[in-house]
Amino acid sequence: MSAIPTGTNASTTAAPGPHDVQTTLNYYAPLSTDEPPYQYTSLDAPPPGRPMTNVGSEVHPVVVHDVRGREAEFTLDANGFQYVRAPATEREFTDDERIREAYYPEVEALLKKATGGKRVFIFDHTVRRSPIKEDGKPGRVERGPVEAVHVDQTYEASRRRVEYHLPEDASRLLASRVRLINVWRPIANPVAHKPLAVSDWQYLDNAHDLVPVRLIYPGREGATFSVRYNPAHRWHYLSAQTPEEVLFIKCYDSEEDRARLTAHTAFEDKTSPKDAPQRQSIEVRALVFDAE
Repeated sequence: MSAIPTGTNASTTAAPGPHDVQTTLNYYAPLSTDEPPYQYTSLDAPPPGRPMTNVGSEVHPVVVHDVRGREAEFTLDANGFQYVRAPATEREFTDDERIREAYYPEVEALLKKATGGKRVFIFDHTVRRSPIKEDGKPGRVERGPVEAVHVDQTYEASRRRVEYHLPEDASRLLASRVRLINVWRPIANPVAHKPLAVSDWQYLDNAHDLVPVRLIYPGREGATFSVRYNPAHRWHYLSAQTPEEVLFIKCYDSEEDRARLTAHTAFEDKTSPKDAPQRQSIEVRALVFDAE
C-alpha cells in the first residue's frame, strides 16, 4: 500500500488533467415533522399503513473537485478521507464467501498500515453493481450506487456496533480510540458513471448539518446520518478511479480533535462517455481499535 503520489496514475496511460464536475446532489429534507427521521430496511417491512421512511430529499447544485494529481494532500485525520494505491488479489468479487476469506485479510492489513490501529474487526461488506446490463436490459437485482448525501453510522450507533459485535471486549475497546472506516474500491474498470464524492470534514457544520435517522432492522435498530445542505460544503472525488485505487472513508472517530466523519454520495457526471462500463464497487466496513 502506498499513498498515491502526486502526478501518477494506477493505469499505464498518462494521467488526465483535473476534471471538476458541476452536478447536483440529493440532501436531506423532511417528509413530515410528526416524529424524528426513520427508515425501515429492505429486510423489515413497516406496519401496515406506515411509510418505509419519513426522510425525503432536496436537490442542490454543487461542484465536485477532482483530486487527481494531488491525492496525497488529503488524509483521514485532517479531511476524513484518504486515497491509497493497493492492488487486490481478488478481482471479480462475485462470491461472498471468497470475499470474506481472501479479501477481508487484505483490508485488515491495509487498515492497520494506514491507521496504526492494533485491532481491526470487519463486520460487513456491500458489492454494488448497476441493475442495468451493458446491453441496456435489466440485469439481476443488485444494490446500486446510493445517490443521497449520508454517513453510514451516527456517533452513538458506531459505539453500539462495538457492543453488538464484540460484547465481551466492548468496555475495554471503547476506553481506547475507536474508528469506523469504510474501505471503498472500484471493481473491474475505472469509474465513469456514478463516481463517489466525499465531503471534507473541515467544511462541515457538525452541529447543524447532521440529521440522525433511525434505521430499523428486524429485531434491532441502528442509525445513520442524513445531511442538510450547507453551501460551505466542499466536495471531492478521484476521476477515473481504478480498482487499484482505494478510498478510505471515515464514518466515526472517538477522538474529537480531528476529522470525525465524512459525508459521501454517488453523483452524476454528465460528461462521462455513454459507452463506458457501468460502475461496480465494493465497500468493506470495519471497526479499527488502538487497543488489542
